[in-house]
Amino acid sequence: MSTHAAPAKPLAAKVLVIGHRGASALRPEHTLASYAVAIQDGADFVEPDLVSTKDGVLVIRHENEIGGTTDVAAHPEFAGRRTTKTVDGVQITGWFTEDFTLAELKTLRARERLADIRKANTAFDGQFSVPTFDEMIEFVAAESSARGRVIGIIPEIKHATYFHGVGLPMEDKLLATLAAHAYTRSAPIEIQSFEIGNLKYLRGKLGKAHPNIRLLQLIDDPAAHPADDAGTTYGAMMTPKGLKAIAAYADAIGPSTRSIIPLGKDGRLAPVAPLVHDAHAAGLEVHPYTFRPENHFLAADFRNEAGDAARNEAGSVAEIRAYLATGIDAFFTDDPALGRRALDGK
Repeated sequence: MSTHAAPAKPLAAKVLVIGHRGASALRPEHTLASYAVAIQDGADFVEPDLVSTKDGVLVIRHENEIGGTTDVAAHPEFAGRRTTKTVDGVQITGWFTEDFTLAELKTLRARERLADIRKANTAFDGQFSVPTFDEMIEFVAAESSARGRVIGIIPEIKHATYFHGVGLPMEDKLLATLAAHAYTRSAPIEIQSFEIGNLKYLRGKLGKAHPNIRLLQLIDDPAAHPADDAGTTYGAMMTPKGLKAIAAYADAIGPSTRSIIPLGKDGRLAPVAPLVHDAHAAGLEVHPYTFRPENHFLAADFRNEAGDAARNEAGSVAEIRAYLATGIDAFFTDDPALGRRALDGK
């Protein structure tokens, strides 16, 4: 594997391990159980994706469509809620959080989203409820107190423009929720979004009065564009000019891992792209997503012969270390224990 230039040094004081939706390789994502394992396994931050209920409560799901992450389909009383909507230009059929009150959502139970790959996680189907953001904050605060270490929270605002369009904006509610808890008034917080306008709005609201809150611009496929800016591609945002623009309102970028070291046609790691170097030159940290421990998700360099869905811990650690060598400042992983092993050798 050749490099674009000498590896960039991380801007952060230390490289941070972010539990992506908790420890979602080991428990159904976005459950308190998933966050518990992530914290136990040494995550520096844990990530909730935020969507809204019909009555305006922030709850934690990967998407507002919940057919894939809950047992809603097994509830005959909600059969009539199944519908088709267009979210960020994509037509989706299913059940949506904005059509349920919190009380109704609390009758549902979480289930494993990647059941074909993470069969072991399906043993936990039906055990856990859909947590609210308030409940997650209180849980993390209790874990922090019990363990004697601060655990950061890195919430993602999902589909901001869409939720504005249905009368359920989340930005001010998120800030109010953070302000309402003693823990999040001082603990490290990093708010993320694939959109631009809401991060700029938050930067204006936060100013310098909330030094514990940082902003992370997520970056998707280079040919795609943010839902609130059809004239800007994510590819353009990853150029030196685009990164300079992001640095005016955000503290870090969250690109996919393959934007940092792409894959060649053979599925193996190609030469390192200039993104980390260019982002650091603009004063931005780089927090890529997502390292996952199954062969299915690994670059071909690191897979073994155990099968596509098999956990490959050694391969995952080796892959993370290849990316650490580029100078990244933090990284999202579905298995924080392996992230810690890659970083610390433990």
